[in-house]
Amino acid sequence: MTNQTRFTERLNPSLAVWALAPGVGLMAFISFLPVHRTSALVIGLVVAVTTAVVLYRLTPTLAVADGELRAGRARLPLEVVGTVDVLEREQVREAMGPGLDARAFVLHRAWVPTAVRVHLQDPHDPTPYWVLSTRRPHELADALVERGAQAAHSEQTG
Repeated sequence: MTNQTRFTERLNPSLAVWALAPGVGLMAFISFLPVHRTSALVIGLVVAVTTAVVLYRLTPTLAVADGELRAGRARLPLEVVGTVDVLEREQVREAMGPGLDARAFVLHRAWVPTAVRVHLQDPHDPTPYWVLSTRRPHELADALVERGAQAAHSEQTG
C-alpha cells in the first residue's frame, strides 16, 4: 500500500467572509479619520491586511493521507474510521443543533454548506464521531471508506 494523498481540501472563506477584511479596515479608517487623515489611512490598511492574514491563517485543511484523516490540527488513524455519512445543508443544521452529541469532535465552518459525519470504531475513545465541514462531501467520504477499508485489510493480513 502506498502512502499517497487521497483527498485534500482547504476550507477557504466565502467571498462574503473575505469582504470582512476591507469592511473592518474601512471602519478603522472612519474611526480614526477625525484624529488624523494620514494615520487613519495607514491604520485602516493595516487593520484590513491583518484581518485578511488572520482569516487565511485560521483556514483549516482536510486531508486523507499517510493512513490518517487530518482535520486542521486534529489527526485520526484510518483504522478507527467506521461508517461515513454525507450531510447535506438541512442535515448539517440538524447535526450541528439538536442532533449533536456533546462528545463529538466538530470542525465546522458556517460558509461551507455540506459536511460529513465520521463514526469512530475505537472503544478507548469517548468521541463517538467527527463532524467535518466540506464542500466535497462525497469525495471525502469515498476517500475515507476506501482508505479505511485498505487499512483494516492490511491490519488483518499483517
